Amino acid sequence: MLLSEVPVHAAHRAPDRVAVRLDERAITYSQMRDDCWRLGQALLGIAQPGDRVAILAENCLEYALCYYAVPGAGMTLTFLNYRLAPAELAWIINDAAPSVLIVQDKYLGAIRAIRDQIPSVRHLLVIGAAAEGAASFDALLASGTPQPLPPPSEDSIAWLLYTSGTTGLPKGAMLTHRNVMAAVFNSLVSWDKEPDSHYLLTFPMYHVAGYGMVVNHLRGAELTILPNFVPEALFAIIERHRITSTAAAPTMIALLLDHPAMPGYDLSSLRNVGYGASAMPAAVLLRAREKWPQVRFGTGFGMTELAGNVMVLTADEHDRAIDEGLPILNSVGRQMLLARVRVVNEAMGDVAPGVEGEIVVKGDQVLTGYWRNPEATAKAFTDGWFHTGDVGRWDADGYLTIVDRKKDMIVTGGENVYPREVEEVLYRHPAVLEAAVVGMADPVWGESVVAIIATRDGEATDAAALIRHCRDHIASYKKPKAVAFIAELPKNASGKVLKRTLRDMLADGGLMLER
Repeated sequence: MLLSEVPVHAAHRAPDRVAVRLDERAITYSQMRDDCWRLGQALLGIAQPGDRVAILAENCLEYALCYYAVPGAGMTLTFLNYRLAPAELAWIINDAAPSVLIVQDKYLGAIRAIRDQIPSVRHLLVIGAAAEGAASFDALLASGTPQPLPPPSEDSIAWLLYTSGTTGLPKGAMLTHRNVMAAVFNSLVSWDKEPDSHYLLTFPMYHVAGYGMVVNHLRGAELTILPNFVPEALFAIIERHRITSTAAAPTMIALLLDHPAMPGYDLSSLRNVGYGASAMPAAVLLRAREKWPQVRFGTGFGMTELAGNVMVLTADEHDRAIDEGLPILNSVGRQMLLARVRVVNEAMGDVAPGVEGEIVVKGDQVLTGYWRNPEATAKAFTDGWFHTGDVGRWDADGYLTIVDRKKDMIVTGGENVYPREVEEVLYRHPAVLEAAVVGMADPVWGESVVAIIATRDGEATDAAALIRHCRDHIASYKKPKAVAFIAELPKNASGKVLKRTLRDMLADGGLMLER
């Protein structure tokens, strides 16, 4: 099945149901199908199959159309992060070399600042108010005819998503129609079923988590989108539209739980919340269940290169783990039905339950390769198995716990310290709102463990108290040797903490260390 066929299938079953809503605008499934055909036909008038079409925008109805229409025209939708600086955008645009660039009017200034640096872009389209030097997206859409397009190959590249760049320059993950739809099918058969769902998309559409929109569209669910993450706006949407399910990063959930406006909204319609993109501290999950007793939680494990998730911890498993105090609450669950997941040693041998190793994945949803980067592609695969770069361990029942990123592991005095374990302990302290643990060069120990902390409003603590708290719960060599306090941890738009930024701040003296 092609990604571009999703609106067609949904329109056949639920033509008059709302497919996408944003504020006062909404389109039904039949309208979305026709508009996707219109946009695909219009794009073929200004570009060729095989071209890249880049988009720089917040979540909007036009973005949803591009998800399907660009791949439907045999072109590759290239996702751009609107939080990037103009120079970073120029690097990605030049790497992808799109012939068409679609930009929301509020970000047109960033593109104008680099317009002479992106020569591949022949057509600049603006979403919103008309502007000099940019054609109207609406006018292009109106010029197309609502007729089906010649189907592209399942192996043509549908989406080009750039990795977050937390450990180096971004790489373009090539996801074909087959890759994306394999991830969608895997979630459809593995996730909890929810009849009559009204889903709220909170993740930015340029993030791989946007594939959740495709999952819900194939189900024919009603879907509302949040332009960007603003807690009070999210509360208002849930109350007004009686949202039943959503998904968010753990950092986003923590911010919602602590937001002073939350008690003023009726969130009783909310039944299911998925979380992912980073580890969920157990303390945050327990608070969420206490404040939202009607909500059931689910999580999993995935990444850009996998087009979605390959592991799942279901709502039933969450309930059982919370009620019985089971350690699987710290896991990402069990292997989903349509992917293969292993934990291996350096020789690619499977490790025993309880033993740490690298997580590798095989399946139709695994990326085809990295755009114009054969060296990175070759390094990422061994005999068809994709190296995730994450360290994990199985338990005897097939539940997988993510220990940490291989590149985030700290080696201090010859001992391995996984930051996530230390962060979990720090989150148990009542004054800690956010915690990140990184390694810092040390002339004696090789690396020393450093904690960067954002405290809760009205709560006070100091480095000595936090170090003592850690020493009481984990081995002494794992405790932080120093602590830095910060107003808020730096994050990308998916809520993932940018540890490379923190390491750079430490190296540059941008953080004051306390011991």
